[in-house]
Amino acid sequence: MSQPRALISADLLFLDQHRPLPLLATIAVRVAVTSSKWADRARSRRALKNLDPHLLRDIGLTPDVADIEANKRFWRA
Repeated sequence: MSQPRALISADLLFLDQHRPLPLLATIAVRVAVTSSKWADRARSRRALKNLDPHLLRDIGLTPDVADIEANKRFWRA
């Protein structure tokens, strides 16, 4: 059995092209996708804040760069 996956932009394009959703449903899907992206960014940035310097080096980041990324607001890409 395959794992469920998040709705991504390509899925939205497929839905739009093959069977357009009603306006309210389209808005609801876009809000859900956006809030999911924001939650993922917030979670990733919280995790990045807690990494030790040697782990940051393993992923190719300096503590300064990691700090800048970790302090971005969740809505900023």
